[in-house]
Amino acid sequence: MKEKFYRFMQGRYGQDQFSRFLLILGLICLAVNIFVRSSILYWVFWLLLIYTYFRMFSKNHAARYAENQRYLNATARFRYWFDQQKKLANERKYHHIYVCPKCRQKIRIPKGKGKIMVRCPKCHHEFQRRS
Repeated sequence: MKEKFYRFMQGRYGQDQFSRFLLILGLICLAVNIFVRSSILYWVFWLLLIYTYFRMFSKNHAARYAENQRYLNATARFRYWFDQQKKLANERKYHHIYVCPKCRQKIRIPKGKGKIMVRCPKCHHEFQRRS
């Protein structure tokens, strides 16, 4: 059975970021439909699901790749912002992040050092903070 599926999927486009987004959006529509009971959301869910599977089983790689690139270009700023927030959250485990009161530069200070004098690397303003 597994071998038949592999043979069926040969030459097909498969799943990409845009397909995952459409599938998650469809599942969100289905979850909201449980509470709202809207026939429009029900049909939107089915249309998104059908289109997702159409994209995954398609043999037109160039068109599916172009769609995925348009999606990635449209969401690039949001994905970059989200990655930066995730990076800051991980840094907050081991560092405090302060803002210079004079020039608004972000400064990263290691945690657990007590009260220290912080010197801004940009404007050389000194201020005291607890790490």
